[in-house]
Amino acid sequence: MTHILALIDGSVYTHSVCDHAAWAARQYGGDVELLHVLSQKKFGSLPSDLSGAIGLGARSTLLADLASHDAATARLAKERGRAILDAAQSRLEEKGFTDVSLALRHGEIAETLTKRAGDLVIMGKRGEGADFDRLHLGSNLERVVRSVNRPVLVASRAFKPIETAVFAFDDGVSARKALASLTTNPMTDRLKIIVLTIGAEGSEHAGAAQKAADSLVAAGYKAETRIRQGHAEKVITEEVESSGADLLIMGAYGHSRIRSMIIGSTTTSMIRSCLIPLLLFR
Repeated sequence: MTHILALIDGSVYTHSVCDHAAWAARQYGGDVELLHVLSQKKFGSLPSDLSGAIGLGARSTLLADLASHDAATARLAKERGRAILDAAQSRLEEKGFTDVSLALRHGEIAETLTKRAGDLVIMGKRGEGADFDRLHLGSNLERVVRSVNRPVLVASRAFKPIETAVFAFDDGVSARKALASLTTNPMTDRLKIIVLTIGAEGSEHAGAAQKAADSLVAAGYKAETRIRQGHAEKVITEEVESSGADLLIMGAYGHSRIRSMIIGSTTTSMIRSCLIPLLLFR
């Protein structure tokens, strides 16, 4: 059974994360843990450096007021977090999933996830404080992908049925890990998977892509290969759009041009251009 950790933060992605968690639970027969992390940076204490011209008596009074404010802020944050988790649980239960647990934790998301057991992490592309006018991606996303040694499903803003996936395959360690996961623990709904690699017909990469497709077919998927040349980001985006794919699967750290897509600003550009969920393996 797969243990799924779904990160719920109260943003517009919350419903989508729940829906993607329900999809993943159906595919892998897993349970879902809804996790809300209270960031110390967001709900932390007000500045307490009161040195300078403030008198001792005034400083003591202000410290007492700040402590009271901090306590009230922490209490409200917890109540809000519980309400967010309860609403997310209700959404999953409405879809027929009752094997759902709730967790409310303090800390930062990446650090919290490295300490928790789980087989799959699901989170939104943007957090509660993201700038949607600029399509700003949540700052936690890259930190989670870098630090959490498990697959991460990055949910799009709205869920839609997933029937076709593009698998950006470079035959690197992470890509082979993704292939092993797909074949040894196959999804209940065997998707149509387009194994896309960048290279020339007859090249070593093309041969590896065909072997990957053969392995997927043996596991029950409908798989085919596409061999393309060009810049990785442009080629993958075009393939996702032309094939009408509902999911992009790829290794988070490879050893070819695809690697640059998960490091720095190219990641942001890739997620913006695809506008579909990504299943990332590291």
